[in-house]
Amino acid sequence: MSKSILMTGAVLMALAVILGAFGAHALKSRLATDMMQVYHTGVQYQFYHALGILIIGVLYRHYPSGTLSWSAILMTLGIALFSGSLYLLAVTGIKWLGAITPLGGTSFIIAWILFFIAVWKKMG
Repeated sequence: MSKSILMTGAVLMALAVILGAFGAHALKSRLATDMMQVYHTGVQYQFYHALGILIIGVLYRHYPSGTLSWSAILMTLGIALFSGSLYLLAVTGIKWLGAITPLGGTSFIIAWILFFIAVWKKMG
């Protein structure tokens, strides 16, 4: 499981770099400033949480637990929902996509709470 968590984190980090570069080079001249900021927020949160997934993968190797697994799953889901909805909103301008973003944020919050619980149980 640690290997798959680490691989997921690495792929999501690489995608964050690709999407960040795409935004900076291909979208900068095509998107309004406010939509460019929305896109940038998606990239930032993808970076933060992909890094979180990598940290979970390293910890899982030493302290395997279902709670850590769920934390990684929910961070991945959060990236798809939060960052994904922001990318689509910025590029398409479809406003209802913004309603999906809080679901991703909730997923991130639950993932970090599960991370806390796993560390508390295993290292406390």
